[in-house]
Amino acid sequence: MTGPDRRRRRAKWPLLVRYLLLCAVLALTVGPFLWQLSTSLKGPGEDIYRYPPSLVPHHPTLANYAAVAQVVPVWDFALNSVKVAVANVLTNCAGAALAGYALARLRFRGRRVAVVVFIMAMLVPVESILIAQFLTMRQLQLNNTLLGVVLPACIGAMNVLLMRNAFTALPYEVEEAAFVDGANAWQRFVRIALPSVKGTLAVVAVFAFMGAWDDFLWPLIVLSDQSKFTLTIGLNYLHGTFADNQRLVAAGSVIAVLPLIVMFACLQRYFFRGVGEGAVKG
Repeated sequence: MTGPDRRRRRAKWPLLVRYLLLCAVLALTVGPFLWQLSTSLKGPGEDIYRYPPSLVPHHPTLANYAAVAQVVPVWDFALNSVKVAVANVLTNCAGAALAGYALARLRFRGRRVAVVVFIMAMLVPVESILIAQFLTMRQLQLNNTLLGVVLPACIGAMNVLLMRNAFTALPYEVEEAAFVDGANAWQRFVRIALPSVKGTLAVVAVFAFMGAWDDFLWPLIVLSDQSKFTLTIGLNYLHGTFADNQRLVAAGSVIAVLPLIVMFACLQRYFFRGVGEGAVKG
C-alpha cells in the first residue's frame, strides 16, 4: 500500500466516527418521538409491548386521535395553551427587545448592575420561587386564571440577554448617523435596531413558545378549574388509576408536539440566522 493510499484511509476514520456520533445523537433525540408516533397509529389488535419492538404499524389507524378527544376536551385545553403561548411570545419579544436595547445602547446609571441582576436571575432555580409566585398571584387575585399562568414568565432573563447581545453587535455608526439626523431613541430602536435583529427575535419567540407550551408545574399549581387547564395538564388525565391506554397517551403526546414542529418549521430560517447574530459584524 502506497503512502497516499494509507493517508487517505487514515483520513476516513475521523469522518466515520463523526457520522456514527451523529447517528447516535439522532437516535437519542428523534427516536422517542418516532416511537410515540408509531404507538399512536397502532390499533388495539397490535401488541405495543412485543419483543423485538415493531416501529412500523401493521394496520395504521387514526382512531386513537379521535379517542383522545372523547376522553378529555383536548381542543379546549389546546386553545388555552395557545392563548398562554401567544401571550408569552408577544410579551417576551416586546419586553426583551426593549430591555435588551436599553442595556446595550442607552447610557444610564446602574446599567452594568442591571446586567448582573439579569444574569443572577438565570441562576435561581424556578422551584425555589414557586411558593412566592403563588402567594403573589393570590394577593393579586390572579390564581386560577390564564393571566396568572402568563405573568411570571412574561419576560425571561435569558431572552433579555440574547437581545442585548444582538443589539450590542450592531455597528454604532448607523445609529450615530440617525442621531445626527434628529432621530430619538425610540425612532432608532424601531426603524434601525429592531429590523436588524429579526433572527434573534425569532429565537426568542421559539424559546418563549416552547417554554409556555411545555410548562407543566406552574399551571398545575396556579390552576384549579378544569375549563382553564392547559394541554400539558389536561393530557395527564389520559393515564391514571382508572385509565391507562398507552396508545391514547402517545396520541396525546403527538398532538402536543405538533404545534412546536409547525412553529419551528415556519421560523427555522430566522432561527438559524439569529443564532449567529451575536457575532461581530463588519
